[in-house]
Amino acid sequence: MVNRLQFYIDGAWVDPVVKKTTPVVNPATEEAMYDIALGSKADVDKAVAAAKRAFETFSQTTREERIALLEKIIAVYKTRMSDIGASVSDEMGAPLPMAEKLQAGAGLGHLVATLDVLKTYKFDEAHNAAMITKEPIGVVGMITPWNWPLNQIACKVAPALAAGCTMLLKPSEYTPTSALIFAEILHEAGVPKGVFNLVNGLGPDVGVAMSEHPDIDMISFTGSTRAGIDVAKRAANTVKRVSQELGGKSPNVILDGADFVKAVTGGVAHMFNNSGQSCNAPSRMIVPQAKMKEIAAIAKAQADKTKAGDPRADGTVIGPVVNRGQWDKIQGLIQKGIEEGATLVAGGPGLPEGVNKGFYVRPTIFADVTENMTIAREEIFGPVLVIMGSKDEADALRIANDTPYGLAGYVSADTVENARKFGRRIRAGNVNLQGAPNDRTAPFGGYKQSGNGREWGKHGLEDFLEVKAIAGYNVA
Repeated sequence: MVNRLQFYIDGAWVDPVVKKTTPVVNPATEEAMYDIALGSKADVDKAVAAAKRAFETFSQTTREERIALLEKIIAVYKTRMSDIGASVSDEMGAPLPMAEKLQAGAGLGHLVATLDVLKTYKFDEAHNAAMITKEPIGVVGMITPWNWPLNQIACKVAPALAAGCTMLLKPSEYTPTSALIFAEILHEAGVPKGVFNLVNGLGPDVGVAMSEHPDIDMISFTGSTRAGIDVAKRAANTVKRVSQELGGKSPNVILDGADFVKAVTGGVAHMFNNSGQSCNAPSRMIVPQAKMKEIAAIAKAQADKTKAGDPRADGTVIGPVVNRGQWDKIQGLIQKGIEEGATLVAGGPGLPEGVNKGFYVRPTIFADVTENMTIAREEIFGPVLVIMGSKDEADALRIANDTPYGLAGYVSADTVENARKFGRRIRAGNVNLQGAPNDRTAPFGGYKQSGNGREWGKHGLEDFLEVKAIAGYNVA
């Protein structure tokens, strides 16, 4: 049984200081499945104290010791993949095969990629008479979202462990079980007590206590830009490092001469993956204005193939969105798109055909969307694609960069060289050319209001390191 009514602190499962719970609702059925404990500042204080004690010894472990630890974590993780997939599917609605392969698989991928980085990373480098050494930053507070729960947990915890940091994790209250299983994995793998701690809770309680805590040296936050701003403000008084991966409204630019069928079909499928609940989703498809009708028809054909339904049923492509609040927000934005004059190509408001309960959203596409429309500006975070027309490549670039966000960008062109030229001019932390997927060894993070940190690979490890210069080190 997963310890949903306890927290993992100092190597043991413990009761909350104050007993308070909240139900976890299955978004496919709208029914409560079980309760989880909610933490308070007192629980945060206990966990941070344990992490601070553990840092004294864990920060001094060798590379080889941390390599062995990650190898053991990976071995145990592989035995729990189906458990993780099932919990993610039940709690946030991902189709079960996708949850097992991609959701649980993403966590494993980050553990493996971090292990590879750790094996060869240079923590010490000579610089004239000085030694430049990189050391663990200290106690890290981690706040993670519900949309890719194990992806975000693993891409923080793995490099923090590799760096020699200790930590406190607050996962989303909507997807707590996969995080609790992850704590069980780390316990079984022999992570020393106090190195990893987990407290469930709400942002205004546990998240605030973590952001303001004087003994937390760094906050690693993934979530909305609104919440990220609040975390940064609260962290400022203690001058702790704040690394953030926030929202997005990413452009998918399809240039004249590109293979429209391949680019549009792939773009729509990517947008609808995970029910559109990805911060780097290619949500603004920018196309030649003269080809708008042709491209809208291709997009509609793909949308019509995208079946929204029970995450446990065969043939389901997308499940529900995570909760009632998200469903209401998405419905309001779809209605806004209709009212503001966008052309509804597929989907629309309400539940999909044949569905009478659950937080399901019809796979929706709008064409003829202009820059001043709400659906072109706001992050919808659901299976809703907007198609925008551009006069020429210069206009496409202007539209692509006309956003407060800068997490990702996508480019399809007639040649790779033309895609490269255009991609270099997109103001975003990640740009994907010609349908290429992300590389877990390359950095992931955003420009502008999409954040200021970098996760994944070598850059993800360096987010958890301090740089020290030791003058005279190399003088005989």
